[in-house]
Amino acid sequence: MATFHNRKLWRNPQAGIVKGVCAGIADYFDVPVKLVRAITILSLFFGLFFFVVVAYIVLTFALDPRPESLPEEQDTMPDNHYLLAQADQLLGESERRLQSMERYITSDSFTLRSRFRQL
Repeated sequence: MATFHNRKLWRNPQAGIVKGVCAGIADYFDVPVKLVRAITILSLFFGLFFFVVVAYIVLTFALDPRPESLPEEQDTMPDNHYLLAQADQLLGESERRLQSMERYITSDSFTLRSRFRQL
């Protein structure tokens, strides 16, 4: 099967709704499953119905189901959830600092201090 940075494209029936094709594609490209499902459903409605249905059926039979555990893959891939949590925490702290600066700049005390500096 196809490999992307030493990853293999699997069907993921454990996380899938129909046969796990969308879940497998989401795992492969490391994107949310809902995004892949939304793209699939939208493409069904916007003129690609035949192509999507044929591709889904072909991938259902062409892709192997994902094994329950892949220890070699777990060791080589970084923990994306941990990295996302760190990024979320950093962005949250930055947003709080920015809100604090904005509150200070729009406050009366900032205006008063800037007027005294001008004298």
